[in-house]
Amino acid sequence: MIKKLIGTIALSLTCAVSFAAESGYSLEKAPERINDMAALQNGAKLFVNYCLGCHSANSMRYNRLTDIGLTDEQIKRNLLFTSDKVGDLMHIAMRREDATKWFGAAPPDLSVIARAKSINLGPTGVDYIYTFLRTYHRDTSRPVGWDNMVFPSVGMPNVLWQLQGERGMERTVIAQAEQADGSLQWQRTVSKYDAQGFSEITTEALQGYTGSASDKVRFIPADAKASANFDNQVADLANFLGWMAEPVQLERKRLGVWVLLFLFLFFGVAWRLNAVYWKDIK
Repeated sequence: MIKKLIGTIALSLTCAVSFAAESGYSLEKAPERINDMAALQNGAKLFVNYCLGCHSANSMRYNRLTDIGLTDEQIKRNLLFTSDKVGDLMHIAMRREDATKWFGAAPPDLSVIARAKSINLGPTGVDYIYTFLRTYHRDTSRPVGWDNMVFPSVGMPNVLWQLQGERGMERTVIAQAEQADGSLQWQRTVSKYDAQGFSEITTEALQGYTGSASDKVRFIPADAKASANFDNQVADLANFLGWMAEPVQLERKRLGVWVLLFLFLFFGVAWRLNAVYWKDIK
């Protein structure tokens, strides 16, 4: 039994490391706002305005948003733009066949995307979404004009670009490259992308380099204040998607605290009863 437990823990750790290596980009920790009703409401607004046109949430009903403090009237006035009713599921008008034809693949349903992207003992799905939405950059070589550091060659453009504002990106990669004679030579490759997505790539040999391989990315916003505000908005959206993936999680966590307290008290009572029972026998 113990061997199985150790094996499960080791497997979980391996999965977490593999996930980080596969993505090629370290996920950033998203601000914790799952208990902030105002942040979740703003995230719901962003989701309906920017995501729900292509991505459905077929496991969520509009009226479930009352759990984050919205009233039915607020939902009708601010979040329903078609003939949908408050009790309806968050469907989209676009058919899956049409989406596949237009985009090459149907945009995924986002009902439980935060849970799907969570890794045991590793980054949460909220961290994944938060980092993914903040690592888009313009790239004229891509069919959609955008690329992403978390999901390279992504087929979805940056739908939040107007909130983010213009920015460039600089990526510096130090790695070994095979030479014509078969030997390995350390090289530094610097890729610079301007705000329009045009790139300038330079490579230089590093003679006598004794360090290790590295991959560093730096984003250069045209407006630092707009960029900081965008990060705040994305944090709200990511936390809303985290809440939507499990709307009962707040109640589950509150109930879990009481269960742990009960078990702690019960353990104390059971321990004392055990001592009293065996006292005379000993």
